[in-house]
Amino acid sequence: MPELPEVEFARRSLVRWFDGRRLVRAESDPTVRTFRADEASVPHAVAAKKFDRLTGTLERAERRGKYLMLAFSDGNGVVAHLGMTGKFVKRPAGQAVNWSRARFVLDTTEVIHFSDPRMFGRIEPMAARALRENAAIVALGRDPLVDGLTTAQLREAVGPSKQDLKVALMDQGRITGLGNIHAAEALFRAKLHPGRLPGSLSDAEWEALKVGIDASLAFALELQQGHDDIEYVEEPNAKNPFLIYGHEGEPCRVCTSTVARFDQGGRSTFFCPACQVAPRGERKPAPKKVGAKKSPATKKKPTKQAAHPSTKPSKKRS
Repeated sequence: MPELPEVEFARRSLVRWFDGRRLVRAESDPTVRTFRADEASVPHAVAAKKFDRLTGTLERAERRGKYLMLAFSDGNGVVAHLGMTGKFVKRPAGQAVNWSRARFVLDTTEVIHFSDPRMFGRIEPMAARALRENAAIVALGRDPLVDGLTTAQLREAVGPSKQDLKVALMDQGRITGLGNIHAAEALFRAKLHPGRLPGSLSDAEWEALKVGIDASLAFALELQQGHDDIEYVEEPNAKNPFLIYGHEGEPCRVCTSTVARFDQGGRSTFFCPACQVAPRGERKPAPKKVGAKKSPATKKKPTKQAAHPSTKPSKKRS
C-alpha cells in the first residue's frame, strides 16, 4: 500500500512529467468509484465530469501524508489518494495500460494514467484555491517531510494515545504518512515492541523512534531514485527491500532470530522477538506460528479488465 515515500515519488514524477508541458485534455472512466466529491451523495459520474474539464499547466503539486494536491492554471485542481494499489504511470499515446481509471493527455501526445486495480484510490476534483481546505487534508496531523518532526513533536502527537504504539503511529490525525510498512520498519530500527504503550516510552526511546522514522522514510525514498515507474512490495513477484516488513519466518537481519508476526489493529505486524522485547507488565501479543504465515497484505484479486489504450495522439499545441 502506498505510504508517504511512495506518494512523494508520485508527486515528484508528476512534477517532472508536467515540466514544460500542457494538459490538453483530461479523461475519466465515469463507471468506476474513483471520482468523488465532498458530499457522499454526489454521483461518481458527476465528479468524473468535473475532472474532464481540467486543462492547462500544472501550477502546483503538493503532498500531505498520503494525499496529493494538484493545481492547474485553469483554476481547477484535484485531491488524489492512491488507495491500496493506485499509481501514476506515463506512456506513449496508443500504449495499453491495465486498470486505467483517469488520464492526463499532454501536448506531447503522451498520456499520464492513474492505474488502480482495486479501486480504493480516489480523485476529488475541486477549485485549485480550495485544495488545502479539503476536509481530508485539514484532518491530517504533522507530516515528517513537509512540516519536519522533532522528538518533542513526535512525543506530543503520539504520547497521549492509549492504543498500541504501532497503531498510534498509523493514526493519520497524529503523524500523517506512516502506514503498516513504515510504522513497522521505524519500530524495528528503534528496537521497540509494536505493542508497547506510548506513555511508557523513555526519553531515549522517543529519540530512537524519531531516528527510526527518519531512517525508514529516507531509505524508501532512496530506493526510487532514478526510476520512472514504481513497484509496490505487495505486487506479484516484487522484491522485498524492507528490514522487517513481510519477513515472517526468516532470520532477523540484526540478530538472526526468527521474525514473527501477529495481528494488530486489523493488520499484520512483523517484528523480531529478540530485538524488540516488550518490558514486563506491558501487553505482548503472541506471535503467530510460522506455519500460519500469510502474505503481508491480504488482497482480493482484481476483476479482470481489458487494458485501456492510451488516448489517440492529439494535435500538439505550442
